Amino acid sequence: MNYIHYSIDNHIGVITLSRPEKRNALSFELVGELKEAFALLGDDPTVKVIILKAEGEAFCAGADLAYLQKLQEFSYEQNLADSSHLKELFLLMYTLKKVIIAQVQGHALAGGCGLAAVCDFVFAAPEAKFGYTEVRIGFIPAVVMVFLLRKVGESHAKRLLLSGELITADEAKHLSLIHHVVPREKLEAETHEFAANLIRTNSTHAMMMTKQMIAHVQSLALSEALTFAAERNAEARASDDCKRGVDAFLRKEKITW
Repeated sequence: MNYIHYSIDNHIGVITLSRPEKRNALSFELVGELKEAFALLGDDPTVKVIILKAEGEAFCAGADLAYLQKLQEFSYEQNLADSSHLKELFLLMYTLKKVIIAQVQGHALAGGCGLAAVCDFVFAAPEAKFGYTEVRIGFIPAVVMVFLLRKVGESHAKRLLLSGELITADEAKHLSLIHHVVPREKLEAETHEFAANLIRTNSTHAMMMTKQMIAHVQSLALSEALTFAAERNAEARASDDCKRGVDAFLRKEKITW
């Protein structure tokens, strides 16, 4: 892999964007490598949580504008194929069984902001800025919009998507776009500690089921959602993790997953 690299340590999979000279811009190749890495770590039984991080000063500057300019010469069908490539990455991350934590050390803009936002948790340095700047270059925040609306609601999404403004990490936390603001020198340690704590205290199987339910249940009508929830509830009760967890609780024993 040329634009990313990944590793596994103590059940934590780490994917690192490694295109710092281009501010980790999203090229066709980088998106493809991300899809491959998330699929591999998602299927690896030794991996329980995944961290997404980046090299350099920026987390991700969004689409590679030189590549975007080249795409303007392509046919609609070619552009649809390229757009679908990015859509598939975001959908894969959103529905992946494993929890994904973004470790954002620098600016996350446009598609890069979407990349961070689609993660389940986001830790960011105070100097990182966030924003969807597509409208400022005559483009539209199409794919990222779908996930942003789910995450922060229509009012906040309209503000970010239509204004193209950049916001601070503190304001992004206030809008629920991110979850934790951590001094840059402590960012990696605290992100890893959070991941390790999830692994120690929570059932991986239960986190998987919960994440997948969150992704699916919002698209269902109320009665269908409740039926789906009741079915997953019954399924979870029969799982080995639930049996083990309840037994340990009743015995007043500390359980380490």
